[in-house]
Amino acid sequence: MKVLCSIYRSPRKDGMYLYVPRDKGLAGVPEDLLRLFGKPEHSMDLILSPERKLAREDIHQVLENLQGQGYHLQMPPRQEDWVMHLPDELLTRNDPV
Repeated sequence: MKVLCSIYRSPRKDGMYLYVPRDKGLAGVPEDLLRLFGKPEHSMDLILSPERKLAREDIHQVLENLQGQGYHLQMPPRQEDWVMHLPDELLTRNDPV
């Protein structure tokens, strides 16, 4: 299954994206979700298929959501996922090096 998909970013929340089938647009997205999401800003169009890799989402879940509910909402990463601790940060100032 291949789907031509439009991806929109949220103006309210960094890292939040809405995937919708391009031919249906935002018509299948619940009004309550759109109010929380903010005015969708078109980011890009992609052809999605089970073989395609996505950076932060499971392609199979995205395709299932597009087919089943007409949209897929990508949430921003948790803040803990943003922080990468380097080995020297794990040492305290009093620890011997």
